[in-house]
Amino acid sequence: MDTDGVIAGYARIADWFLARRHAGEPPMERPYLEAVLAGVPAGGTVLDLGCGGGEPMAGFFCRHGRRVVGLDAAWPMLAAGRRRFPDMALVAADMRRLPFRGRFEAVVAWDSFFHLPYEDQRGMFPVFGELVAPGGLLLFTTGPAHGRSDGVMDGVRFAHYSLSAEEYGALLGRFGFTVALHRVEDTACGGHTVWLARKTAQGRTNGAKDA
Repeated sequence: MDTDGVIAGYARIADWFLARRHAGEPPMERPYLEAVLAGVPAGGTVLDLGCGGGEPMAGFFCRHGRRVVGLDAAWPMLAAGRRRFPDMALVAADMRRLPFRGRFEAVVAWDSFFHLPYEDQRGMFPVFGELVAPGGLLLFTTGPAHGRSDGVMDGVRFAHYSLSAEEYGALLGRFGFTVALHRVEDTACGGHTVWLARKTAQGRTNGAKDA
C-alpha cells in the first residue's frame, strides 16, 4: 500500500526534486556518507533504500569506488537514475517488500525510512538485521522524538513519522546493532536527525553516543 500517497507524491514532484538533488557531491550529508565510506572496503556494496534518481547518496558511493544497489518505488525517480547511472543496479520496489535478500556492507535509508508509519518502521528492523553483514553499517534519518509531522514539497504534502530515540535504540540492539552515532537535528545538515549503527555478531544492545 502506498501509505499517505508518498510514492505517488514523489512521482508527481520528480522533475522538481531531481533538479534540486542532482547537484553532484552532497555538501550537507558528506560527513555521514564519509563515515559510511570508511567502513565499506573498495568494491564493497551499499544498498540505498529510497534512492530516488541516485543523487546525492548513490552517486557519492559510486564515485568513490563502491558498488551500489538502489531501490525506489517512484518510477519517474528510478527512470532518471537509470539514465544517469546506466551501470548501477536499480530496483523498482517498496522497501517493505524487498524482492531480494542478501548481505551488504552498508545500508542507507536517508530521508526515506521516516515516511513509513510506526508499525512499518518497527517491521523494518529485522529486515535491516538480515541485510547488513556483520561489521557493516546502517545509516538512516528519523524525527527527533515520537510523533508525526507533515511537510510540503512543490505543493505536495508528505507525512513523516518517528519513534522515540529510546525505541530506536532498543530495536537496533534487539536486531544486532550497536549505535555509533546519534545526532539530533544537526544544524549543519539541514536539521536532520541521524543514526549510524554497526552490525555485530553478538547483537548486544548498546547506548547511543551523542556527537
